[in-house]
Amino acid sequence: MRITLGYSPCPNDTFIFGALANGLIDTQGIDFEIVMDDVEALNKMAFAGVLDVTKLSYHAFAHLTSTYRLLQAGSALGNNCGPLLVAKTPLDTAQIEHARIAIPGKMTTANFLLSLAYPNAIHKVETLFSEIENAVCDGHCDAGLIIHENRFTYQQRGLTKLIDLGEYWESTTGLPIPLGGIVIKKEHPSDLQQLVNQLIRESVTFAYAHTDQVMPYIRTHAQAMEDHVMQSHIDLYVNEYSIDLGGKGRHAVQTMFSMAKAKGLIGEYERDFMI
Repeated sequence: MRITLGYSPCPNDTFIFGALANGLIDTQGIDFEIVMDDVEALNKMAFAGVLDVTKLSYHAFAHLTSTYRLLQAGSALGNNCGPLLVAKTPLDTAQIEHARIAIPGKMTTANFLLSLAYPNAIHKVETLFSEIENAVCDGHCDAGLIIHENRFTYQQRGLTKLIDLGEYWESTTGLPIPLGGIVIKKEHPSDLQQLVNQLIRESVTFAYAHTDQVMPYIRTHAQAMEDHVMQSHIDLYVNEYSIDLGGKGRHAVQTMFSMAKAKGLIGEYERDFMI
């Protein structure tokens, strides 16, 4: 059976899916067609319903619970790993609310958190995540909302942190921040949903046990990223929640959706959205 699987080229995703994508585990008759793109592109593909299984932002998933169900494996949740709002110089709240802010996509969890922290900051410019630092440094935007490996490089570009939105979330809720999840189309049979979940869990577990075997795949897609940056990226976004959400992880996702609904950031959603 052939099904499409979407994820990003970022080290956390290639770490999670490396064993599955390269035949290092038994996929039990499933032939995964890999579609690799940045998270906002994956979000848009999910809205179009073109992928069977995909990584997507939790913010995007909140709008798609009628189409997809959340798997228990493969998620990116954690502490001290949220998006950062950066600028060339310090900005106060009033300045942030009037600033042109480069964001990695309207439906990213990063933008959701920005909307929670600064609901009056509405001058947003959708920008490919890897170009956000350049947009700020070149003066095209006053501030930028950075994610992924840019957390580790922005200071080298002379930028300053205005707020860590992960810390903001954690201080508000006491929960890990749900960034991205892995979902599967609801139309697929329950046994297939469970099998895909199992295979992703096995892929993560294999990567932890045999990191040397998945690192070439990670390096290939991380391109010019230095090894220590790749490892920092993996350490930040891959953890016990990537193997299984568990009770705390599920509660964090449910809390995010509930807060988003209460603040008018999303509409109605199906409460039974996990396998």
